[in-house]
Amino acid sequence: MQITLQQLLQILPNARPVAGDFVSALNTAMARFRIDSSLRCAAFLAQVGHESAQLTRLVENLNYSAQGLASTWPGRFAGIGGVPNQQAQQLARNPQAIANRVYSERLGNGPESSGDGWRYRGRGLIQITGRDNYRLAGQALMADLEAIPPLLERPLYGALSAGWFWQSQGLNELADGGKFDAITHRINGGTTGQKERQKVWEVARQVVL
Repeated sequence: MQITLQQLLQILPNARPVAGDFVSALNTAMARFRIDSSLRCAAFLAQVGHESAQLTRLVENLNYSAQGLASTWPGRFAGIGGVPNQQAQQLARNPQAIANRVYSERLGNGPESSGDGWRYRGRGLIQITGRDNYRLAGQALMADLEAIPPLLERPLYGALSAGWFWQSQGLNELADGGKFDAITHRINGGTTGQKERQKVWEVARQVVL
């Protein structure tokens, strides 16, 4: 299954400034990770398109306000009634400090002081997050992502890492069964942005089916 630049722009029109950089990368990733049918391709493009703001964002945005922190991580940053606590006020609009706090001692990362949270923040078209996942993806892709995390900001590795995640999580099989909601849960852990994902999926199916 191969997509053309024209098809990609029909599915993800906001990707126009970068689409030319991604067509080959996406085709390489889809071929390698058996995203090789119209059903799989449509679901994959819809999900990676949403996750990456239509291929324009390959690094996690952690520039949260205090209220954003309280809403996203209420157990850490919200007090009574969801009001941001003192910790949220202190970290607000400091992406590096936020990453080091929320991702410390998780996903193979060291303590907050190690800087691993920021070093291994989400990157790629489906955001790979945490030292362990960078290592696993790097082993699969034969690239030292653990030592050179910004490789995932490049179109090829950003797409390949998304393809690796897709296949390793059994998303090809879910796509075969049309289980798009289940794919979103597997990627997102919930249904964030599901309405927008569905819209792109509907367009993608019309373009590639």
